[in-house]
Parts: sequence; C-alpha cells; structure tokens
Amino acid sequence: MESEFSLIARYFERPCHDADVIAGIGDDAAILAVPADKRLVVTTDTLIAGVHFPHDTLPADIGYKTLAVSLSDIAAMGAVPRWATLSITLPEVNTVWLSAFTDGLFSLADQYNVRLVGGDTTRGQVVSITLQLMGLVSENQVLRRSGAQVGDYLYVSGCLGDAGLALAALSGTVTLSEKDREEVMVMLNRPSPRVHLGQQLCGIASAAIDISDGLCADLQHLLSASHVGAVLDLAKLPLSLSMKQYIQQQQSWHFPLAAGDDYELCFTVPEERQNELSRTLGKTVYCIGRIVQSDGIQLRLPEGGYVMYKGSGGYNHFS
Repeated sequence: MESEFSLIARYFERPCHDADVIAGIGDDAAILAVPADKRLVVTTDTLIAGVHFPHDTLPADIGYKTLAVSLSDIAAMGAVPRWATLSITLPEVNTVWLSAFTDGLFSLADQYNVRLVGGDTTRGQVVSITLQLMGLVSENQVLRRSGAQVGDYLYVSGCLGDAGLALAALSGTVTLSEKDREEVMVMLNRPSPRVHLGQQLCGIASAAIDISDGLCADLQHLLSASHVGAVLDLAKLPLSLSMKQYIQQQQSWHFPLAAGDDYELCFTVPEERQNELSRTLGKTVYCIGRIVQSDGIQLRLPEGGYVMYKGSGGYNHFS
C-alpha cells in the first residue's frame, strides 16, 4: 500500500524552476513571490462525486474540469493564473484513476502555465476534490461585478446551456441523437475557460462574472452588485444547433437561462468602448442585451414583447 507521501511524489510532484515559486510541493507550505505591482487573486472550488460530476465520469475529464472551473473564476477577474493547491479525498488508492486524473489536470495546467505548489491527500467515503487557484492582476486592470452602468451593452462569450442539456441526457430526462449527445458532453466535461478573453477585457469591460450557476442567476449577481437591471434579448443568445433544436421542440428556454455549468463570461461594455471591443475581439463575443435602471431581468421574447424573468435562481448547492 502506497503512503500519502509516495502518492504525492508519484502523481502530483513535478519539477518546477519558476523563480516565483520559492518553495512548492515537499515543504510544509508553499512560498510564492508576488510582484510588488500586482494584486493576488484567489479562488477555491470543491467538486464532489455524485454532486458536481456523475460517478462514472472519466478521471481525466474530472482532472481537467477541476482546474477549468477555477480558471473561469480567474478569467472573470481579468487575472493571469499562476499557482494552484489541491486537496483530494479518495475512498481507496486507485493508481489507474490517479494517473488519468493527473493527466487531465496537468494537460490544462500546462496550457496556462499553472504550477501545482501544494495540497493534501486523504481517505474518505466519496471522491472530493478542492482546488485553490491563485493569479495575478494589476490593481487598475482588475474586473469586478460592481461596475456596470445604465446604457452599457451586455455580452456573453459563447454558447449557453449545452452542459445542462448533457446532464439531462445522462439522467434520461432528455433524449438526444448520438451526434448531439457527443457534442454537448464535451461542453460538460471539457469546458474552455475564457482566460485570455478576461485579460483582453481589462480596460474595456465595466463589469464581468463567470457563468457557472446559470446565465440569469449569475447575471443577477452582477446586477445586484452594480445596482442596475438588464434587458435580455432571447433571440440574440448564442446557442448550439443541438440547443436550438431542443428549444424549437420543447418551447423551453430553461437550459440557456438557468442550467449552469457553462463557464462562459458574462460582461458589460460602455457604449464608448464598443468600437474598441469590436477591434479587439471582432465577432468572438455576443451582445445579448442592455443594462437598464429598473431592477431585475426583463426578457425580450423572439416573437416580441417582454416578460420579467422569474426563474428559480440557477444552481443552488443547498437546495
């Protein structure tokens, strides 16, 4: 039976020669050098088997998503991801599972130059994974939820609802073709955190948030922090072909509005910055509405007319 320390050395410890990592894995705690002209951005996410991912999810996909969800938070702040710590609880030592998990984790970490600098391993009843991610941002460049102003345009970074549709297909509440199922499963298991987009939005966007609990739920957090409301144009929501077909068949907007697990960015841009946004990002982001004075979210229907959004508020960990 391998010890905790041999597991760490075998699966999680990697050579690191970064000058800003003074001490990493192998000491009692990590020591990191934060540049004087930067601010440290820190986020923590926990994923539990059977709650945040199905029990039969491939371990490589779990490893990838463990980091992806935290990268999305860092992206929403406009920061550059740098260091991570990982605590993982396992019912038993499974070397095949651990090898695949770390392959998925490090494939994404290497893509964004993230160094794993510490953590913990322990034994428990279910797989539970907590990752803390740290990043750096200039003080005058940080994105917040609280900067949206009346008249700002409202944007999202990509297609909405596919991860929720994938979960519904897995549970059997929705039936999809094999092709559609494969396409939406990628969005559930391998989301693309918008790290570079977040950095590009610094100085352009007035407010930003990542969409993890559902578009309307997370948008409402941004609106509340900024003390404004929004008009959301349903006809302008970016949707995959699978999602468009589902909405046409079921006449339901639940998945793009409230399902969550999208890990796109939702952000606002002042009118005077529209041209700069267009020059910087072109058609890679989607304008879906406008910030208004009145509270709440008004939905502009494709057939015309408006209704107030009265959804359940998105994913709730304790509901």
